[in-house]
Amino acid sequence: MSKFSHIKNQYKHTSKKSVYIYLILRLLVAVSMAIQLVLGSWWNAFLCVVALVLFTLPTLISEKFNIGLPSLLETIIYFFIFSATILGEINNFYGKIPFWDTMLHTINGFLCASIGFSLIDLLNRNSRRLHLSPVYVALAAFCFSMTVGVLWEFYEFSADVYFRTDMQKDKIISSVSSVELNEKKENIPIKIDNIEKTEIHTTDGKTYTVYGGYLDIGIYDTMKDLFVNLIGAVLFSITGFLYIINRDKYKFAENFIPVKNTNGQGHCP
Repeated sequence: MSKFSHIKNQYKHTSKKSVYIYLILRLLVAVSMAIQLVLGSWWNAFLCVVALVLFTLPTLISEKFNIGLPSLLETIIYFFIFSATILGEINNFYGKIPFWDTMLHTINGFLCASIGFSLIDLLNRNSRRLHLSPVYVALAAFCFSMTVGVLWEFYEFSADVYFRTDMQKDKIISSVSSVELNEKKENIPIKIDNIEKTEIHTTDGKTYTVYGGYLDIGIYDTMKDLFVNLIGAVLFSITGFLYIINRDKYKFAENFIPVKNTNGQGHCP
């Protein structure tokens, strides 16, 4: 049996389109990892390994828990993983392409809300004791998505603090309002506008100059990420709410909602 046939057999419950996309993206990740190893960039090579592991999760979860993943949702997940790790981190799309990070966090909010919605909706539909209202299910999906978003920001903060990365991207700010600048130590913020530059002096005599303002080290990026995550979560929560009210009219939502299979397969067409 060829290696390709073996892979197709392993992902037999996945649509052919998803399998081909998976194979192409996995090949691109493998090529990227080889390049990073040649360049001696061990961290980027490790990110490639992480991407390959993440690629296997949708099918593993699908088969382990007998969950059906719609083809569109599965494809979006594959592209999301590739866009975040290979394009975003290794090829620095976060720095080269405006709003790349914003786009991914918005999609993440949408996807996590769909997963949270699915968990609650499955429980609600298959339980004789629970009869949750559509508003409650939509709210639970929203809260699930926001919780995942917050946990991710915790991860970024921890990576920056303990491993000296810059996952919480810095931003140059031209104004500041802070009580730390109040010479009388009163709880009255001192406002400074039109900051031209900031100089950073270290104990070893080095000086760094930030032109155009001062260097915010992550708070703006974190709040922006949470805000767009909220937008994605709200979009799907509304979609899920409408879907519960009229499953036939809003049937398109099924393209994003994992379901419990009754036919023993781990894939939804």
